Amino acid sequence: MRLLLHICCGPCALFPVHYLKEKGFEVYGYFYNPNIHPYAEFVKRLETLQKWAMENDLQMIYNEEYKLEEYLQAVVYREKVRCRVCYSMRLRQAAQVARNGKFDYFTTTLLVSPFQDHEMIKSIGEAVGSEYGVPFYYADYRPGFKEAVAESKAAGMYRQQYCGCIYSEMERFYRPRKEEKGGRKNG
Repeated sequence: MRLLLHICCGPCALFPVHYLKEKGFEVYGYFYNPNIHPYAEFVKRLETLQKWAMENDLQMIYNEEYKLEEYLQAVVYREKVRCRVCYSMRLRQAAQVARNGKFDYFTTTLLVSPFQDHEMIKSIGEAVGSEYGVPFYYADYRPGFKEAVAESKAAGMYRQQYCGCIYSEMERFYRPRKEEKGGRKNG
């Protein structure tokens, strides 16, 4: 059975690829992450995955479209649903590629992170899978998260410090000063 694995980054691919191959799937990777910010971060993640996939003979499909504006237009004034928009963009595209490539299933490495909303990913995956006629394969890869972190560190892979969008970058790195928390400081 052929399975298309949407891959957000190299380190997150480690456990799902091993897991799926052990389950007997013929795994093909699919890189599509159009809203990673900044673009230099997008390139680091892409290059890290390309190197790992080549070293591990993982067949890959790369979609290097960068659609930051499209993502921002979809979430502006709706920032609380930004993850739903992000998951939908990626999974809808993966389902379309899976249908066009006559894959039996598709899934995503987003399911390896304990920081992602698994129920939302599963729900969106099943909905777009139904729409495109390719079943979404749900598996909870979180038990392999720590193992993948250790393996990626040992391999010297680039490991990002935030999910990827401009909002997650801000949440990860921006720490307002105390006087900014209650409002703007005049001066």
